[in-house]
Amino acid sequence: MIALSLRLSFAFRCFFALLFKGNIPAEVLQTLSSCAPQASPNAAARTTVAAERAGTEASSADALDRAVQILALLQRDGRLIDFLEEDVSSYPDGQLGAAVRTIHSSCRQVLERYLKLEPILPSDEDHPVTVPAGFDPAAIKLVGNVSGTPPIRGLLRHRGWRVSEVTLPSLPHGLGRSIVAPAEVEVA
Repeated sequence: MIALSLRLSFAFRCFFALLFKGNIPAEVLQTLSSCAPQASPNAAARTTVAAERAGTEASSADALDRAVQILALLQRDGRLIDFLEEDVSSYPDGQLGAAVRTIHSSCRQVLERYLKLEPILPSDEDHPVTVPAGFDPAAIKLVGNVSGTPPIRGLLRHRGWRVSEVTLPSLPHGLGRSIVAPAEVEVA
């Protein structure tokens, strides 16, 4: 099993790579495929093709800048980075819950303003769905007792999300594109 810190790192990297470049970083695919218990030959072929595509596409500075821009917007409007970097273990649950409500509301507004998200599967969670043959394994993850070939029936545990539209503001010119939040100094 992969360590939690590495999984979190992969989640953020994959999210922004998929959002801006449309692919998963090759090194993430390689690490995950080496940790996978027993991948089917079909899944291994898809992973190899995806890794080759990822390796041939050059990473652009603009994609990194856009990823930082989303983090900056979530920080500016919702203080998300401050919250995630804070050690919250000493706070009582009631105080933490109140803070999370505010952060949740503000960050949700950022997503609604700049990204149009839509569910991958429009069905309700915990209801039966059929996964068709030829499904996209990046969009649908089969969990549980997976056997047989598609179409496969199961219960929808999470609808998944895909970005259908991005309307970010223009990037600033010059320096500062890697700044998520500037340091603040109060002068007396």
